[in-house]
Order: sequence, then structure tokens, then C-alpha cells
Amino acid sequence: MECGDFSTFYTSMGQLPKVTWFRLDLYNWDGFWYLGHHLPGAMAAKSNFQAKDDDVLLTSSIKTGTTWLKAIIPTIMNPDGRKDDDSDDPLLKHHPNELMPSLELGFYKVNPNPDLSHMPSPRLFRTHVPYTSLPESVKTSACKIVYITRDPKDTFVSTWHFLNALIGDRGIDPWPFKDAYESFCNGVHAAGPFYDHVLGYWRESIKRPEKIYFMRYEDMKKDPKGEVKKLACFLGRPFEKEEEVEKVLWRCSLDRLKNLEVNQHGIDPWLGIANKHYFRRGIVGDWKNHFTDEMKEKLGQLTAMKFEGSGLDFGY
Repeated sequence: MECGDFSTFYTSMGQLPKVTWFRLDLYNWDGFWYLGHHLPGAMAAKSNFQAKDDDVLLTSSIKTGTTWLKAIIPTIMNPDGRKDDDSDDPLLKHHPNELMPSLELGFYKVNPNPDLSHMPSPRLFRTHVPYTSLPESVKTSACKIVYITRDPKDTFVSTWHFLNALIGDRGIDPWPFKDAYESFCNGVHAAGPFYDHVLGYWRESIKRPEKIYFMRYEDMKKDPKGEVKKLACFLGRPFEKEEEVEKVLWRCSLDRLKNLEVNQHGIDPWLGIANKHYFRRGIVGDWKNHFTDEMKEKLGQLTAMKFEGSGLDFGY
């Protein structure tokens, strides 16, 4: 049922389980945790968003390598994205967030039923909602879904750094690493539980590989050329020349992105977050610089238990 204002969603929120996470309220809706100022948009998008058959949605939990793909996917889809002329490269003037706007953190955050008719096809969106909370039209249409995940140890470390960077701008002391770690292990974090989020998309990708392309950040780092080629084929934009692949990878390289003027000094217009905070080290295995042996063992055992029998592992 379409909803024209947020009142219904706020009423529903008041009946949901709530906890404090990182000094913020988290609400549990349909088995997953949402920040209070993000949940109404997620509810509105589920109720009101109408997918088109040529839409592309980038889906993920938080801090799993999404920003890299927010640059790569639009560059693949853009006919000029693989040309030598860089003067019209949208990444020069736009943070990747602008090229793949969020459903629940953008359009549906400010208007429960926004007019999206101005968007040219194919429309590109992103979302952090779990598979079960996607709008029904996304599931039933022919639109494409790309899901990106990451080793949970690195996912947690990246999340911790990101959150502390945000409060650091306001002069607030960092969130203690151990407290944040325990919360992550307990599944209490934005877009959590992590494992349920991953498995929801993983299992659906096995059933419908033509619909959902499941990616791992570690695979992208290990073989970026091979992974981007497969992604382009899934999106119906296969490369004709090897030089085109190299051009896309250069344009979207993390080193280039984080050194662009717009990403060093700009501000996300929807969230008010400095663009620079979306880029850090982008490496595999940064958890080794933070975890004790006990932390590694505990999260490793939890990962093995959660993914047992699913056919999914990270192996890194």
C-alpha cells in the first residue's frame, strides 16, 4: 500500500525493539537493525518504490567496499566511461554516492513517495536494506542486483574507523574498539546482523544468478580485471577491448578517487558526511593491525558457524 506521509512509519517505529548503538538509537525491523533516521526511508521505499526492468541496484551491508563499486558500476554503464577522453568523466565532479543515489538514505528519506521521473534510464540506485526488506517490485521485475560483501573482520574494522571519523569531526572521543567489537559479534549494528544480511543475498543469488550478482571485495582486490569483466557481462555491458577494462579500472582506482578534489573537500548532500571519510586504506587484512588472537578466534568461529552449509566462505 502506498503511503503519502511518514506518520504511518513513525507510528510503526514506536512499537519496535530499540537499543543504543554508538550513541544512536537502533530499531529492529523485520529482524535487522536500522538507525532511527534511516528507517522511515527504508519503510517508505519498501512500500512505494517501483522498479523498472533496466534498473540496477547495488546492495550491501555497511563498509564492505561499496564506494568502489559506486564508481565502477556507473562507469561501466556510461557509454563514455571507457573512452580515452577524461574531460567528461562524472567522477571528476561527483562523489560516487551521487552517481548511485540511495533509496532509504536519499530519495525516500526526504519524501515517502518521491517523483523519480527525471532520472534517465538505466536508473542506478544503492541500498543497505536486507533482501527481505527490498521493495517487492525489485524482486519481481527484471532489474539487476549487484551485492558486495567482505571478510567480516575487515568489515568491522572499516566500520569502526568510519564511525570514529564522523564523531572525530565533532570533537568526540573514539568508540572503544572492544565495545564496538562485541556489538558487531552480537549482530547489533546498522544493517546488522552482518551474517544474516550476507546470507539473504547469497542464497537468493544461487537461486537466481541472472538476477543477483554476488561479489566479494577480496576477489576484486585479487583480480580486479577479471572481476570487472564478469560484472560488465552481468550488467549487459561487456567490454570489447582490453584497453576499455584498464580505462575503467584506472578511472575508478581507489588511489585516484581519494585524491580527486571533490572527494577531498566535498560533503554528501543527503547525509552531511565529508566525502573524504568514504576513503581510507581499502586493503585486505587490515584487521591484523587491530585484533588480538582471541578476537580473531572468536570471530572466525562465529563466521564458520554462521556460514556452515551455505557454500560461502572467504578463505582469506
